[in-house]
Amino acid sequence: MKLARAFVLAMLLLAPAASQGHDIITTTITWDREIVRIVNERCASCHHTGGSAFSLASYAEGRPWAEAIKEEVLSRRMPPWGAVKGFGDFRNDQALTSEQLERIVSWADGGAPEGEIKDLPPPLKFDPPAAAAAHAAAISVRGDKTLNRAITLDGLMPGKIPDNASFQVVAELPDGSVQPLVWFYEYKAKYAHPFLFRAPIDLPACTVIRGVPSTAAIDLLPVSAKSPTPGSGLQPARQNAPCSPRPGAGTEPRRDTPAPAGR
Repeated sequence: MKLARAFVLAMLLLAPAASQGHDIITTTITWDREIVRIVNERCASCHHTGGSAFSLASYAEGRPWAEAIKEEVLSRRMPPWGAVKGFGDFRNDQALTSEQLERIVSWADGGAPEGEIKDLPPPLKFDPPAAAAAHAAAISVRGDKTLNRAITLDGLMPGKIPDNASFQVVAELPDGSVQPLVWFYEYKAKYAHPFLFRAPIDLPACTVIRGVPSTAAIDLLPVSAKSPTPGSGLQPARQNAPCSPRPGAGTEPRRDTPAPAGR
């Protein structure tokens, strides 16, 4: 009798542990069909065997991180971008789309199912990372800087930016209008990368780049330091074109301010 009671008690104690090993599946989203493709497109450049972060190349590697993946992408901490989405338009923006976010949430909350092997895409191959090439025409900016010639701006490259720094960078044109460039937010130097505009931006001579703190530095990456975009109406300025000093106009760039919701 005592043995029977002991057996029943043991079964009751083991039952919760056994039930935790089998998640209830409430979603049609699977790793093999949808999630792995998001990982390959947005995450695998770092999260692969031999990469700069732990591997997410397989379901076995990704499943234990399901809840953490959901939390990181919803907070926009991953994929690491370092800037507020929507302030500037960049062709290399790695931020997830709303549809991708919804699929990850559905997968994680729905039991994180694996799916079927037949749905898996071909495995990715990774080449050794190439050394970053220096931009011969780069223009260094620390503090406010007035351009003494017209340029067509292809992008920006962070130089020296303190970790967790947040500040807006704008271009104030001679006519007083303000062009948003980038809003760094909780920037991490270990994730440094260029911010390349979807369409090049024409900046006439005497444009003032504002918002870079004296403790930071960024590089402007021109398409050409001498020739503006054809048809833009801008004329190349002399190397040392005179520019009249003017106080800040329009919207003053903000520093160390909270990012808007949905960054």
